[in-house]
Amino acid sequence: MSCSKSSHSRRSGQYTMNPESSKNVAEKPPFDRSSSQDSLDDLSFEDYWTELENIKKSRENRHEEQEVVVVKEPDEGELEEEWLKDAGLSNLFGDCAGDSQESMVFLSTLTRTQAAAVQKRFETVSQTMRKKNKQYQIPDVRDIFAQQRESTEKVPYGSELDSDRTNENKYKEKHDLASDLGISEKNSPCLPEDVPASETDINLEISFAEQAANQKETSKEKFRENKDEYNSLPNFRLPKDKTGNTRIGDLAPQDMKKVCCLALIELTALYDVFGIELKHQKAVKMKTKDSGLFGVPLSVLLEQDQKRVPGMRIPLIFQKLISRIEDGGLETEGLLRIPGAAIRIKNLCQELEAKFYEGTFNWESVKQHDAASLLKLFIRELPQPLLSLEYLKAFQAVQNLPSKKQQLQALNLLIILLPETNRDTLKALLEFLQRVIDNREKNKMTVRNVAMVMAPNLFMYPGLSIKPNEQGEFVMAAGTASVMHFLIKYQQLLWTIPKFLVTQVRKQNTENHKKDKKDKAMKKLLKKMAYDREKYEKQDKNLSDADVPQGVIRVQAPHLSKVSMAIQLTEELKASDVLARFLSQESGVVQTLKKGEIFLYEIGGNIGERCLEDDTYMKDLYQLNPNAEWVIKSKPL
Repeated sequence: MSCSKSSHSRRSGQYTMNPESSKNVAEKPPFDRSSSQDSLDDLSFEDYWTELENIKKSRENRHEEQEVVVVKEPDEGELEEEWLKDAGLSNLFGDCAGDSQESMVFLSTLTRTQAAAVQKRFETVSQTMRKKNKQYQIPDVRDIFAQQRESTEKVPYGSELDSDRTNENKYKEKHDLASDLGISEKNSPCLPEDVPASETDINLEISFAEQAANQKETSKEKFRENKDEYNSLPNFRLPKDKTGNTRIGDLAPQDMKKVCCLALIELTALYDVFGIELKHQKAVKMKTKDSGLFGVPLSVLLEQDQKRVPGMRIPLIFQKLISRIEDGGLETEGLLRIPGAAIRIKNLCQELEAKFYEGTFNWESVKQHDAASLLKLFIRELPQPLLSLEYLKAFQAVQNLPSKKQQLQALNLLIILLPETNRDTLKALLEFLQRVIDNREKNKMTVRNVAMVMAPNLFMYPGLSIKPNEQGEFVMAAGTASVMHFLIKYQQLLWTIPKFLVTQVRKQNTENHKKDKKDKAMKKLLKKMAYDREKYEKQDKNLSDADVPQGVIRVQAPHLSKVSMAIQLTEELKASDVLARFLSQESGVVQTLKKGEIFLYEIGGNIGERCLEDDTYMKDLYQLNPNAEWVIKSKPL
């Protein structure tokens, strides 16, 4: 990328908002800008261009040929085939075609827009396979969804999961997609017309793509937001949910895998609503270091670190660099913006590689600005981007969505889709950046400054070979800085799993449990043990009913003094109240130690496992999942 525009007059290390700098930006050739670029018209971009210059100098001084991942442009249909695999639908085609009962259940939970996204990709794959004369059977897309329709009709959803959606089905597609796909109306809710949503509320109960499609149909005149977007980001909030919000890390792995598949389909559907192409990038050739610190994959680093510190989730070198920066005080002016000396950075890298794991590296010799430069260098030299190679372009494309709320929704889905190691490391980075911003009065690093400086380090990936012209560079700068701003400002919201995705997972689990029960019943009949088992289960049920009266739940706490307790459900009983009752049985010291370390879990029924937030109303959750067990335990590392 050319850095010629950095020759504009600027004071080194200073962020300017003076008329001259604004004029310099305004003198660029006029071109159409998306909302996120319009919002930056009055901001100086000198921090961004200066950072690009610093990156260029750093690469020259390192004199090392970093291994670059080769990104292959996919052939026709390959992109869609890979997408279907990532969405958990690979058994709709290929050698596994026909053995797709689980996929039928999965498809039966999709909304209209999600189903349309699946159908679009499946049709492309089918056409490509026919062209290539694949040997295995290629089912017709309408046959697939006809099976799904039949499955839906035979096994209706539980009323407890759909009762809140019966009045939300007013959205109509221009073409009758629902009848083509066999998708039930209850899976395609829209915002109720008589309850206007607050401008700052994020609705997590209704599919983001469905909300967008509804808005596109009914509010075309409000499709684009004003130009002051970047300077006045709203304080989005999550409305309280009585059954509790779900955070990333709260669900069992098997349910989180389903959430990721649904998140990919939902993100694609959201982009499809606005005609934005979602391209999956795949690495086809990668030669990376299998040891060391810089230029080493996150997974390799963590494997190294976990041998030293079991349960480690964030690379030790990454944590140590942040600690060193913080040791110098976050009030230092120009922190993250002012680069360290290039020769010192090169020497420090070599010394760290040799001495870090031996424990002989002298951290006292590392200046604060050098540590900040090393942190950014670590991020840039990852063999694959911190935002992942698969979704880096999708992160960049967020700027093309027309509203701030939709941009936030897309980022929420993208965070869910990141590999766990990338997501954990990104979270640690964003939390650190927020601590820097909290000291902006003294360090002069506002969220805009930090976004401008950090955007090139996260988004400029050489493997994608993006070489835009001057106009494209401005678009890239504005868009990536805007996305960076969103990531920092809304990080508390972005790690929340939308309720509609959890609801879809509950539906899948419910339908799969029904099928499992049918299979078990058949085995019992074949063994001629049905009567005995039924009698035993009836007796067991009667004993259970006698043990736990109606309106009472039994909570297990195997690691506490009081290992079990029957608790009466009331309208106001919260998860925090349940924990408090158990902790009140502990000694003072143990009570202090356990507080904040143990959580109440919902286990089984229509969910694998879910950690409950303190404000969860137990009676409401019990009504949603009456077959669950309730267990108090610590969160796994």
